Amino acid sequence: MGSNLMWIREVTLLGFQMESALEFVLFGLLCLLYALTLLGNGIILGLVCSDCRLRSPMSFFLSHLTIIDIYASNNVPQMLANLVTQNRAISFVPCIMQTFLYLNLAATECLILVAMSYYKYVAICHPLQYTVIMSWRVYMALAVSSLVFSFLLALVPLVLILRLPICGPLEVNHLFCEILSVLKLACADTGLNQLVIFAACVFVLVGPLCLVLVSYTHILWAILKIQSGKGRRKAFSTCSSHLCVVGLFFGCAIVVYMVPDSSQQGEKNKILSLFHSLFNPMLNPLIYSLRNAQVKEALGRVLQVRSR
Repeated sequence: MGSNLMWIREVTLLGFQMESALEFVLFGLLCLLYALTLLGNGIILGLVCSDCRLRSPMSFFLSHLTIIDIYASNNVPQMLANLVTQNRAISFVPCIMQTFLYLNLAATECLILVAMSYYKYVAICHPLQYTVIMSWRVYMALAVSSLVFSFLLALVPLVLILRLPICGPLEVNHLFCEILSVLKLACADTGLNQLVIFAACVFVLVGPLCLVLVSYTHILWAILKIQSGKGRRKAFSTCSSHLCVVGLFFGCAIVVYMVPDSSQQGEKNKILSLFHSLFNPMLNPLIYSLRNAQVKEALGRVLQVRSR
């Protein structure tokens, strides 16, 4: 490992192969979406931090999800720079750190989404025991365990990559240092690495997704037992937004990391990774956070104060 790191100075991110005019159009579009991502998540985080009424469990998890979304877009500035410059090189150490952060934050978001589904399950299926089951100690335990588990899960494939001999051409056929693309730099058998990545995907994608589906099966059964039509609609409304986020996030990740690779898969994976890195963080405040009644009330109070 040491000899590899001694001579590898930088790698080149190939990104999208397109004409210069299209690159500038894409640059403008991505700049707009990135600004909306930071604005939307910044508003949610600001509301949760400034409004003392937003101290509920859902706001607690929303704030964590918002912070993750802001950091998850950390590779977007690199993409934007690559679109307007001919120098698409990145130092090897920042490239590896980018890989680690991407894996770590993606795994953390998976687990936070599972924790949010558990919260909804307790709130709808066991409302009388809610305050006993969902204490602040439980929130903190769920958040800390998600962070620690994600850190360790991201560290294992990274260490295995650093053990491999890496040879030229030092070109990463992706928009950023995504782990499967970085793995193709190795000039040795990567079967163990691919097996570990697949196993990690089972633990952090398939397992959590199954837990979410089990939770929502119980939630759906409980909602159908509600006698009031208005109550059923309200319960469905609060759950539908979370299911949209879960479907977008897990769907993209499963296609990228668990569908067998093919010669046509490269460009599709770039688009899906872009969606995962930019569009998901941008859409989360719109389809989830801003549909939360408490968040909308807090936003309304802020706007009223500003208008006076």
